[in-house]
Amino acid sequence: MDFKLSEEHLMIQQAAKDFAESELLPGVIERDEAQEFPAEQVKKMGELGFMGMMVDEKYGGSGMDTLSYVLVMEELSKIDASASVVVSVNNSLVCWGLETYGTEAQKEKYLSRLTTGEAIGAFCLSEPEAGSDATSQKTTAFEKEDHYVLNGTKNWITNGNSAEVYLVIAQTHVEKGHKGINAFIVEKGMEGFEIGPKENKLGIRGSDTHSLIFNDVKVPKENRIGEDGFGFKFAMKTLAGGRIGIAAQALGIAAGAYELSKKYSKERKAFGTEISNHQAIAFKLADMHTKIEAARHLVYKSAWDKDNGNNYDLSGAMAKLYASEVAMETAVEAVQVHGGNGFVKDYHVERLMRDAKITQIYEGTSEIQKIVISRSILRD
Repeated sequence: MDFKLSEEHLMIQQAAKDFAESELLPGVIERDEAQEFPAEQVKKMGELGFMGMMVDEKYGGSGMDTLSYVLVMEELSKIDASASVVVSVNNSLVCWGLETYGTEAQKEKYLSRLTTGEAIGAFCLSEPEAGSDATSQKTTAFEKEDHYVLNGTKNWITNGNSAEVYLVIAQTHVEKGHKGINAFIVEKGMEGFEIGPKENKLGIRGSDTHSLIFNDVKVPKENRIGEDGFGFKFAMKTLAGGRIGIAAQALGIAAGAYELSKKYSKERKAFGTEISNHQAIAFKLADMHTKIEAARHLVYKSAWDKDNGNNYDLSGAMAKLYASEVAMETAVEAVQVHGGNGFVKDYHVERLMRDAKITQIYEGTSEIQKIVISRSILRD
């Protein structure tokens, strides 16, 4: 085993760190307060190649590996999880799904715009009655001559209003259950496609989360991804990779909270000395560092599995489960280390605490990850 990052990986990591500190940090508190989508920053991330990191260069992507993507997600998330989730959805859920399962025509039409940040993608699976139970799709797409007619509602869609390309999961053959589900490429502006109000969220408030409404939207047959009935499998395969991206986001949130706490503990004095000299604080930092390092190994291992063609269902689920728990725990402790200052916005840790919570919910709740893990280990 080799636990060192290559020179190329170190360069990518440093580039993401520099970008986060110079471009994401200024105004991050204000964007959170105003629920402002980081449009300018997303455009710059596209120019840096962060929006299509794992896509082949022939489609305008960066042609990098999953570990590079994880390193970028970690650094961005230390400072602005609202920006990093845009990168995660665009890379893991939209670009990867299209490149892996799309037709050549679909790739040529959509990928080049998505990888450069000219267009942003959204992944549309969740519904009012289909969150963790993704088999219960009520959105329908019935076949009519040369198109499908799409009807239904999708909830909690990241990039809901900012996206231009939407991958929508819908039921075509109700009698077949999950085997009758399909995946479709829907474009913003199609007649009958409406975007609901923006959700007022606890965390990642800069990310625009919306409900989407489809009223007799005509989707060309060439916009179906894969064979008829492939939609549910497409969603599950795509989400398996998406877990790695969110695990990296959780890792970044935890690491960001820890780094702020460590710095603060060396500056803040109580009882005549820096609080880092008090065992109560020093031990908190020790626990944070240890758990973050453990989470980091799980996240990097899942990326390594994906890059080496191994099955990453188990490693991705473990990484997502543990990293999200560490993110929440570390962020709460970071507020405690900061004391009264941790409760105000200027010190950033209260925002990281709010952002951390969603990592235990989206891309599959912690409870769903435990189902994936238990089924995997009990098969052996």
